[in-house]
Amino acid sequence: MRNYYIACDFGAESGRVMMGDLCRGKLILSEVHRFANEPIRDKNGLYWDVPRLFQEMLAGLEKISQREDPIAGISCDSWGVDYLLFEQDGSLITPTHHYRDPRCEGGMKAFLAQMPWEAIYNETGIQKLPFNTLFQLAAENPKRLRQAHQILPIGDGFNFLLSNVARVEASMASTTQLYNPVARTWSSKLLGALRLSPHLLPAVVPSGTVLGPMRSDFARQGAFAETKVIASCSHDTGAAVAALPVSGENWAFLSSGTWSLMGVELPQPMITDEARDLNFTNEIGYGHSVRLLKNIVGLWIVQECRRHWAQREQELDYEVMTHLAGAAQPFQALINPADPRFLAPGDMPLKVAAFCKETGQIVPRKPGEVIRCVLESLALYYRKTLREIERLTKRKIEKLYVVGGGTKNTLLNHFTANALQIPLVIGPTEATAAGNMLVQAIALGQLKSLQEARNVVQESFSCEIIQPHAAAWDAAYARLTQYC
Repeated sequence: MRNYYIACDFGAESGRVMMGDLCRGKLILSEVHRFANEPIRDKNGLYWDVPRLFQEMLAGLEKISQREDPIAGISCDSWGVDYLLFEQDGSLITPTHHYRDPRCEGGMKAFLAQMPWEAIYNETGIQKLPFNTLFQLAAENPKRLRQAHQILPIGDGFNFLLSNVARVEASMASTTQLYNPVARTWSSKLLGALRLSPHLLPAVVPSGTVLGPMRSDFARQGAFAETKVIASCSHDTGAAVAALPVSGENWAFLSSGTWSLMGVELPQPMITDEARDLNFTNEIGYGHSVRLLKNIVGLWIVQECRRHWAQREQELDYEVMTHLAGAAQPFQALINPADPRFLAPGDMPLKVAAFCKETGQIVPRKPGEVIRCVLESLALYYRKTLREIERLTKRKIEKLYVVGGGTKNTLLNHFTANALQIPLVIGPTEATAAGNMLVQAIALGQLKSLQEARNVVQESFSCEIIQPHAAAWDAAYARLTQYC
């Protein structure tokens, strides 16, 4: 029997409506509709164009609506930390702030003035980042909060728009820094410090919770008559990790994209002084497993370089940039990708040059030199992060599974294998959509377990394995550690 699912995957650079066909232990994915996700900037800040994203999602659903085959389930996933405010009648309060909005720094500073960082980490196990939902809400306009009837993270907010059922799925709740992963509920201590009514946050539900049927105005359209809206893994990394084709224990994962997230899967949160000092985070996955990971700035730096050059009429696509980087001189200069200057939008090539000049290195000028510098630095920072993971977990990591859009960057993949000196398994590019759908299938009883879902991934997608090669990476790593 064939079962069809829809994953609406909203990323920080683009979104897509994906369709999945699950039959006889294999999943076939097809992209129905893809669209850009460009933020809006004005004199007051940086925002997401949520009404346009919703219309793009509807455009994708319209393409599916007249199919003869019924759709079993649909679920939305997105990046974390940002949120939607809804009025009592369900209408959206605009604008929706972007996590790179400058207000975040002020919110973090204000909240840390009333509660020490150690207490926040002990309550949530989430790393300190200025754009965490906790700090964003500390910066929120009190008038907007008084107007709001409920607050929903992005992915859960779109599930609400499809179903009229407001819930926050656990993988997403855990990223907000408002959730206690031990008590498995919202933190009354942090909500109290924010002076935020607990009624504003809907109940937290486990990954794979059936919310109910689609809204009647959608369900009237052919293929959606029997479709269930499911809170799969609303956080995109949670969905991607659910689709890892893994076996054994001594593995780590890297979700590679605008952000890089490197970590391991654990049965329980690791909320320790050492994990806090190393700035590791505990996010929840399917079955309330824990992703102990670190957020790394990722290909955002490359994306911003490309945007800067395009504004100066130097259009370079990612393939050309990668080719130029491959031809550039290796290890000419390195940056610390975690340096705060690289978090904000702006003239990224200038920021890279400034870092190199400040640290007494050769300053990269040409696009190929800049991109090579960034990619080599990322790979070496992955090595630093992996060593920290091994130190925390007392495990020797033997294999790294890589998923996400960044898997298309073959140069970075080879750099990473060489820097880490362990094999890389390149998983599905659309792992987030696959994981979203497979958790839906578990929720509807069409798969029995997460392991069965991961077996489906192994049967459905071919995985490239990249073996490391000896190179001058040890010396380069010693240089990088001087800057971190």
